[in-house]
Amino acid sequence: MIETTVETVTTPTARTITPETPVTEAAEQLRATDVSALVVLDSETVVGVVTEGDIVALVAETDERPAVRAIMSASVTTITSETTVYEAAERMRTVGVSHLPVVDDGVFRGLVSASSLAPYCSRHNVAVEWADDPLRVDGSGTTGVTAGD
Repeated sequence: MIETTVETVTTPTARTITPETPVTEAAEQLRATDVSALVVLDSETVVGVVTEGDIVALVAETDERPAVRAIMSASVTTITSETTVYEAAERMRTVGVSHLPVVDDGVFRGLVSASSLAPYCSRHNVAVEWADDPLRVDGSGTTGVTAGD
């Protein structure tokens, strides 16, 4: 498998908001076609993520319009720019999220989404390990690919 890092698929211009941002403003930003999530920063620290699903849940549950702090996913899983695409996809799967903020040395670098990883991940991951050199030359001068015994 090619070890492509998420640095290649990170959206460095991901939109950010603060915990005090009104939820109506967050909803307006999420209406943009290229925005699937907002990263919530307190100073320069990632403290949450807000998605369309968070806004829909709020509307379904209450008529209140609180600050983003009340609806953001506050237990944030982050990755570094050196994380491989496969590792990021696996982390999304195990944590149950579709967005991962990229943080290097405590500094927010961008956002990776499941849709940005999709072209790099096959539906079925096949790992092949060779026990021996798969290409062998026999005495007759012919070559052939052989499976390990």
